[in-house]
This record gives sequence, structure tokens and C-alpha cells, in this order.
Amino acid sequence: MHLPEFLKAPSMWLYLFVFFGKILEVAVSTVRIVLINRGERVKGSITGFFEVSLWLIVTGTVLAGFQEDLLRCLIFAVAFALGNYVGSWIEAKLAFGLCSIQVIVNKDEESDGLVQALRDKGFAVTLLEGEGKAGKREILLLHLKRKSIPVAMSMIKGRLDNAVITVNDIRTINGGYIKK
Repeated sequence: MHLPEFLKAPSMWLYLFVFFGKILEVAVSTVRIVLINRGERVKGSITGFFEVSLWLIVTGTVLAGFQEDLLRCLIFAVAFALGNYVGSWIEAKLAFGLCSIQVIVNKDEESDGLVQALRDKGFAVTLLEGEGKAGKREILLLHLKRKSIPVAMSMIKGRLDNAVITVNDIRTINGGYIKK
């Protein structure tokens, strides 16, 4: 591959290209990994094509002359670290996948109003009875898309002060109300 002149000699353009190119490449890589882990193999594979294309261009630019210009290696490493942060931020905003929320409350707390409010908002809620160290409990189980977590958490926290709330990622749901 023949590199353009501005990518051969040390210059501000070279450093900016390496910096932003590497951030973009690692961010795309982070999203690809999440897609594959969540069972989205086709989307992950397509994303991988763009990731490796960026990797070849950016890494090739760094390797062509890194011995004479160690600054581009430092910029490459800093951009890699920042790309991980940016990629995880993008993934959180895209919120691919599904999750499960479990809410444990004292039996004497009023959870009926919360259950109905959640159902009115379109959340499927399963209510179980349990027993903890300090007595009877109610356990609310919700399975939902990750994009819906903020709404559900706001509703739960707004009604139940002493609830134990856990959120877990899940890969597959068979049956129920969630449409993929």
C-alpha cells in the first residue's frame, strides 16, 4: 500500500490521523465484541470488517516509520486506551440486548402499586413470595430490553426506598412478552 505523503513524515496531520483513527477502530472493536457476545453474529461480523480495515490502515501508518518517530507510538497507545472508553460509552448508549431486573422488598411494603405501574408502562412483571433473614419478602422479576433500564429503575426507586435491586445481562429469552 502506498501511503499519502502527509502520513509518511511526522506532522500534525499524521498524529491526528493516528489518534482519531485508533480511537475509532477500538470503539468499533468494542461494539463488535458486545454484539457477538449478545448473539448478534451477523452485525458483529459486518462490524468486524470495518474494524480490521481501520486497523490495517492505522497500524500500517504507525509501523511505517515508528523507529524514527516514537511519538506516533505513544499517540497510538493513548488512543487505544481512549478508544476503549469511547467504545464502552457508545455501547452503553446503543444498549444492545436484554436484561433481567430483580427487586426484593419487605412483604409489608406496598409493591402492588409498583407492579401495576410497571405493567401499565408495558413491562412484564412476575411477583414471587420469598423469605429472607429478617422475614417475608416479595420478589419482582422483570425481563426487558437494556434500553428500558433507566425508565424501570426510575419507577422502582421512586416507589420503594428499601428495595434490593439487581440488574443482570441475559442472552436469550424464550417466550414471554419481549419481541426481538
